[in-house]
Amino acid sequence: QVQLEESGGGLVQAGGSLRLSCAASRRTFSTVGWFRQAPGKEREFVAKINWDGGNTDYGDSAKGRFTISRDNAVNTVYLHLNSLKPEDTAVYYCAIGRGPFYAISRIASNFDLWGQGTQVTVSS
Repeated sequence: QVQLEESGGGLVQAGGSLRLSCAASRRTFSTVGWFRQAPGKEREFVAKINWDGGNTDYGDSAKGRFTISRDNAVNTVYLHLNSLKPEDTAVYYCAIGRGPFYAISRIASNFDLWGQGTQVTVSS
């Protein structure tokens, strides 16, 4: 089965940007989602993208600041984080969605094959 590996996290000042990558071990035509989890909080939906990148969906915290994209030639999904705020500090995870894009709701239990996560820390 496919394995996912996130990278690109780090420490950034408020207002800064990062690009996170989610690399798959082999080609997948599945919907891929990004979630994040801060200490003591539940895993929160950030964004998802369908198999060819033609459809995207964003959580409220991501709208207008984050952009999800994918490059199937290199089996990678990206999450571009802009205008970062301290409250964006969390571990960011990617995962494979179960089923068609429009049938996958924004909850973690609808996703499988989670990566190990990458830490994003935003300083004020």
